[in-house]
Amino acid sequence: MSLFSSGLVRPHSSKIAFLHRAIDALVIVACLMLSLEVTRDLSLVEPHYLQAGVWSVLIFSMVATTQHVYGSWRVQPLHVAVAATLITWFWTAIILVSLAFLTKLSSDYSRAAVLTWFFLTPVCLGGARVGLRLGLKAFRAHGRNTRTLAIAGKTRLGQQVAEKIMHTHWLGMRFVGYFDDRLAHRDCHHAANEQDGVGRFDELVEMARQGQVDYVYITLPMAAEKRIVELVNALSDTTASVYLVPNFFVFDLLHGKLSSLDGIPVLSLHETPFYGLDGWVKRWEDIVVSSLILLMIALPMALIALGVKLTSPGPVLFKQRRYGLNGSVVEVWKFRSMTVCEDGEKVTQASKKDVRITPFGTFLRRTSLDELPQFFNVLQGNMSVVGPRPHAVAHNEQYRKLIRGYMLRHKVKPGITGLAQISGWRGETETVDKMKMRVKFDLEYVQNWSLWLDLKIIFLTVFKGFVNKNAY
Repeated sequence: MSLFSSGLVRPHSSKIAFLHRAIDALVIVACLMLSLEVTRDLSLVEPHYLQAGVWSVLIFSMVATTQHVYGSWRVQPLHVAVAATLITWFWTAIILVSLAFLTKLSSDYSRAAVLTWFFLTPVCLGGARVGLRLGLKAFRAHGRNTRTLAIAGKTRLGQQVAEKIMHTHWLGMRFVGYFDDRLAHRDCHHAANEQDGVGRFDELVEMARQGQVDYVYITLPMAAEKRIVELVNALSDTTASVYLVPNFFVFDLLHGKLSSLDGIPVLSLHETPFYGLDGWVKRWEDIVVSSLILLMIALPMALIALGVKLTSPGPVLFKQRRYGLNGSVVEVWKFRSMTVCEDGEKVTQASKKDVRITPFGTFLRRTSLDELPQFFNVLQGNMSVVGPRPHAVAHNEQYRKLIRGYMLRHKVKPGITGLAQISGWRGETETVDKMKMRVKFDLEYVQNWSLWLDLKIIFLTVFKGFVNKNAY
């Protein structure tokens, strides 16, 4: 009996990895040829362009290895695989430009062709990755390129994992059963490889040794450290891929991710999504969007300022201290819409038919035009275009004692608009339940941030965020 037929060595992964590499190489070279053809009717056979094509494939392959692009992506979301591919091309382009500069060969290349190539390639690489995933999805849905999976620990978490596997056919995973020494004696009348039955850990290890189990997901409770260690040690004598699924659902994870502290693995429970490249993307988004908007609203802002000055005594701008990123206090600007400028230990929220609101201020608040000066706060770096709305310091101190996780909304900069606002949770929060709903959407935004989500919120704000029945 050969290794392949016994299941101890499964050839599919290496074939798919080779297919990934071949498709990526073809896409990179094809995009270069198309860019040369479109821009200057050049040819890939010209020595320096041929060298650029070869070097780009080699560099991309090396960078991709460090990004684990050609590892197993079976259980990874598609957007993660696409993002890893795009990051790999980004670094490939940086290295190519650096090499051309250092070797003084940059003048030999058409800037238009190179820029077209640099922007066209990631689009095609991402499209190829989506197409390949869809192809594999259809392939696996028909029972091809499958893997077997066992769950160690018939717990609530284990049952969630099993349900996810059985309802996600494109993963190509075949569930073979639960294994748990604590419960095995209760289900001894079942065979170990039946989905409803429970086998023992030694049976699981033996099946893995025989190549009958490809993946083992350990879903034992966090208190079962000793049993987990013993099982992992036993499975180290097999070729099965072993995953530990800790029950972190007992925590309210905020952008949780696994990282390392000088070799010690640590899991972040409450963290900001704006580290590294994402932080730069967010900041540049704020600068570009706020600058464009300020150019468009410069004249309306001047007219509003004049209207505020002429219709009621007092300053044009109302400045109030509010909590910003990481709970630091920032000064937020608004057009004054009230006869008072409260910013003390007690701040009364605006309510319907509030006598403190000026007639012109009523119009400003209903249309959210009083918020326009906050685009200057965005340029200063104190706020973001999209994010949780900032509350007065007095309100923060009040609600942080009443709503669990309230201060986690300050893991990002406060925004002019946000997910809560376009979802209808703006205006007065006269009850704690209303504030809880606003905080719920704020935390959902922090957990699921993406550039696309920001652009979606900005777009929907035009239709849902400016004028609202709760704005007064």
